[in-house]
Amino acid sequence: MIGRWDIFELSAQGPQSGNPFTGPQLKGVFRSSQEEKTVSGFYDGEGRFVIRFMPSFEGEYTYRVEGDFLPEPLQGTFFVGSPSEDSHGPVRVRNRYHFAYEDGKPYYSVGTTCYVWELQDDVMVEKTLETLSKGTFNKIRFCIFPKHYAYNLHEPRSYPYKGTPMDSSVLTKANFFAYGPDSAGNQWDYTAFNPEHFRHIEKCIAALRDRNIEADLILFHPYDRWGFSAMSREDDERYLEYVIARFAAFRNVWWSLANEYDLIRSKTKEDWEHIGSFIRSKDPYGHLRSIHNCMPFYDHSAPWITHASIQRQDIYKTAELTGEWRERWQKPVVLDEIAYEGTIQYGWGDLTGEEMLRRFWEAACRGGYPGHGETIPDENEKLWWSHGGELHGESWKRFRFLREIMEMTPGIGLRTSDMQEWDDVVAEPEEEKYRGSYYLCYYSFMRPSFREFRFDNGTVYKAYVIDTWNMTREYAGTFSGSFIVPLKARQYMAVQLIAEGEYRKPTPPRIPKLIES
Repeated sequence: MIGRWDIFELSAQGPQSGNPFTGPQLKGVFRSSQEEKTVSGFYDGEGRFVIRFMPSFEGEYTYRVEGDFLPEPLQGTFFVGSPSEDSHGPVRVRNRYHFAYEDGKPYYSVGTTCYVWELQDDVMVEKTLETLSKGTFNKIRFCIFPKHYAYNLHEPRSYPYKGTPMDSSVLTKANFFAYGPDSAGNQWDYTAFNPEHFRHIEKCIAALRDRNIEADLILFHPYDRWGFSAMSREDDERYLEYVIARFAAFRNVWWSLANEYDLIRSKTKEDWEHIGSFIRSKDPYGHLRSIHNCMPFYDHSAPWITHASIQRQDIYKTAELTGEWRERWQKPVVLDEIAYEGTIQYGWGDLTGEEMLRRFWEAACRGGYPGHGETIPDENEKLWWSHGGELHGESWKRFRFLREIMEMTPGIGLRTSDMQEWDDVVAEPEEEKYRGSYYLCYYSFMRPSFREFRFDNGTVYKAYVIDTWNMTREYAGTFSGSFIVPLKARQYMAVQLIAEGEYRKPTPPRIPKLIES
């Protein structure tokens, strides 16, 4: 017996002659009284063919798996029990602009970017997982293909295809901008995957799942000296089918078609539309799908896109534009790159911790979902943003506190409140039935000593003063009508107003201790 949203797996020995990656494959039909899904299998090397299925309901399932090499179909039944305590299913779009797990539990994304953490050595991978185990982040973006860019010029632990890479000794720091690379010197067989590469990635996906972290998988990217960004459409489709067959049964998977799609010169808008529609048609579970920009936005109104994945559009402003983007695309807005806390030479990687945290609160109070990255080099010039390992900054220590404040929202999701004035940022619940019951007022880098509020005399509010940097939440009193909430003339403060009476009273957050540097 397995739990709901866990993985049921079958394997069979098949032929190793010829090319098993392009030859006969497994295909199965899984049925219960509540669903029926057709699922493709994959070749895992050494004559082993595998098929995986994620059940969405409890109860009895039957299966019938066929393959040209099987003497007869594999048939049987299995029982699906209740999910484990921490299993809530895949994340879905809810209330148009927000997310919830399939069981209805709200999901407030507080993500990080760590492009090729899983392609480092075992010691670094374990350090990354240890850092993630502290519970700050519930999503991480990373690549399936290796990445060639500043601070990340070494070879990965493995490659996705059988073959040999070009001689990296000819490369210099001057040519790491490999937009649509010349693949001369690489010798890959795009019809023969390296199963060990993908086995290791799915091991990392499972480790993230066990820590309640979503794996936002970047399928293509431009920082590529190996030629994987410039494959043919036929090779792209074969790769996507293989990735979907291996990874889609993990409940915590998201698909990001590209990091900085507009820098991949070998692909056109028509190519991206084809890839997005292809994934949508092949993924039996309908995982979340996005595409990420460098400069121009993709048209996020495309039907295969479930949410907008945004890179900053201005040196200073990104979080401030969240509301505009919500209205433009009528979808959740995930600010996967609002620049990074760091000290490197690039303008996208040298924010202070205070500014990073400010952008997070600004985005959250405008109804969006901010993303983190850190570019502070360690003694070996390794960065969390690319390699993982340990975090050295200050902002990440404070995101868990923000997420727990967000989780106090009645219903699912925040939006900009009609109560917002010209000089503050005020959030209220997205769901209309909760409007007036809850407000979260954020004062950014301003430092008022008090704020005045005006309500009708019939609603009584408990007021809490929040210090977002020091992670404190202090009761300020119970009020109605017009009233003043004293503040501390300090930056990065917020006021939380929770109505008494008929409204649901959110549970206060668990205030974490400040993690030592």
